[in-house]
Amino acid sequence: MDIQQTITNAIASAFQALFDHSVDSDSLSLQATRKEFEGTYTFVMFPFLKITKSSPEASGEKIGAYLQENLSVVSSFNVVKGFLNISLSDTYWLDLFQELATKEDHGKFPPKNRKVMVEYSSPNTNKPLHLGHLRNNFLGFAVARILEAYGYEVIKSNLVNDRGIHICKSMVAYEKLGNGETPESSGLKGDHLVGKYYVLFDQEYKKQIKELTSSGMEQEAAKKTAPWMKEAQEMLVLWEAGDQTTIDLWKKLNGWVYQGFEETYRKMGVDFDQYYYESDTYLLGKDIVAEGLDKGVFFKKENGSVWADLSDEGLDEKLVLRADGTSVYMTQDMGTADLKYKDHRIEKSVYVVGNEQDYHFEVLFKILRKLGRPYGNGLYHLSYGMVDLPSGKMKSREGTVVDADDLIAEMVDTAREHTQELGKIEGFSHEEAEALYQMLALGALKYFLLKVDPKKRMLFNPQESIEFQGNTGPFIQYTHARIAAILRKAAQIDLDYSANQFQAYKQLEKTEQSLVFLLADYENKIALAAEELSPAVITQYLFDLAKEYNRFYAELPIFSETKAEVQAFRVGLSAQVAKTIKSGMGLLGIDVPQKM
Repeated sequence: MDIQQTITNAIASAFQALFDHSVDSDSLSLQATRKEFEGTYTFVMFPFLKITKSSPEASGEKIGAYLQENLSVVSSFNVVKGFLNISLSDTYWLDLFQELATKEDHGKFPPKNRKVMVEYSSPNTNKPLHLGHLRNNFLGFAVARILEAYGYEVIKSNLVNDRGIHICKSMVAYEKLGNGETPESSGLKGDHLVGKYYVLFDQEYKKQIKELTSSGMEQEAAKKTAPWMKEAQEMLVLWEAGDQTTIDLWKKLNGWVYQGFEETYRKMGVDFDQYYYESDTYLLGKDIVAEGLDKGVFFKKENGSVWADLSDEGLDEKLVLRADGTSVYMTQDMGTADLKYKDHRIEKSVYVVGNEQDYHFEVLFKILRKLGRPYGNGLYHLSYGMVDLPSGKMKSREGTVVDADDLIAEMVDTAREHTQELGKIEGFSHEEAEALYQMLALGALKYFLLKVDPKKRMLFNPQESIEFQGNTGPFIQYTHARIAAILRKAAQIDLDYSANQFQAYKQLEKTEQSLVFLLADYENKIALAAEELSPAVITQYLFDLAKEYNRFYAELPIFSETKAEVQAFRVGLSAQVAKTIKSGMGLLGIDVPQKM
């Protein structure tokens, strides 16, 4: 039983003993005591004054005295207005810390024997990954790691949009202007090379529209009849018909793109267990439409098109198959959902997709539930907001979208300049320094994009993200490096800080208690982050832990402490904080340095 449950059970007993009133302990809650007051937990008296029939202060005094008398872990209490602040004994804190320090897998839950798929990235193959993809990939990867720590078996998947008009546009431009150019001959990454031809298509297409409209054609008609657009549409028809020349060109360009993507994924530090390709899945789902018609979930209109009527769910009618028998995205996504279940027998499926797709996923999930899919209740859309940049902060290859490779490279440059200015690489070899810049750059980028609640649109400030103070990745990384230095010093002087060395330490300082409290709260935060699918819960926890550790470091001596048991405890406490920071940052996909 956890300590909060122990205390609320005792408070329920107090109501019975003191006021002859039965209260369900599950209806009672504690909150962390505010820093300016003495105590660990606070119980608010105001809602219970009808039971106590006395003032908030007098009620608090009575219950506080009862707890102190009946619970050995309660060492003292104080009442501020209607707030009963409860302090716990040093023995409790030391026992709790000893339990944490000897626990091998703190932060890892037992297996739930349940499978969950987290789908993220989902790029188009006509252009490189950009800033929005960074938030998507970091969110998906962190959520997968958090769910894994929480006991799920996790499959990380990537549904690649590798077919359709977008890639045909790049193919048309390459066919006309490419002259056999390759990533090797151009010196460009494959995804950047294909992206270049997508931009060239767009430029020529706009020119053609302008020429047609200047000769008197309506804008909409010009968009449809521009020669290059017609060729792209024809190429899509040839692709769907299996024309070998078209398929060969498609495979060549997509092959280059995948090589480029893999390099970017490596830089990002994300990976996948399973790839799905729309070229394999775009025909799926038609059999589900037939099933839905049989079950009465779908209906056919006079023109032969098939629809889902979701008016009873507060939505409208949704097309699932066109009159000509061709699929829409909804058809394909239904088929892919079935395929994922068939492949892995997953009970939960998390789709990490931007909030512009909120309506699409609401409809998809409602349809799948109506169809009685066994995985229907485990579907979740992790919807996230766009990422903005302070204007002029970052250059962009196309002038509009910030390329992921460019942004990572600029973050490494920023980390290099900032770290050198602050002189945090003394005694580093060139290779060590470069590895540190990479680690800090990725840590800054990931942490900043993950610390905001996923649902919120956010502003990414590169300069602010790399600071060594405040709620940033480098601040937490620096705290880890500081503790690593302490542990190296302890090793040099052969200091034994194992749990049996600080048994004689009997009076913990408030900041030491706060650190033990935070360390013990780590698993609660993992559970909350997993249930809410929010890595922001972990970033806030790590910031609080690092901040409290730095307060402890500033206020209390470690190696100049004369009592051996106190010194051993403080080094042991530092070691546990470092271990937890490393574990928590690992959940976010962030590495931590051993020295800075």
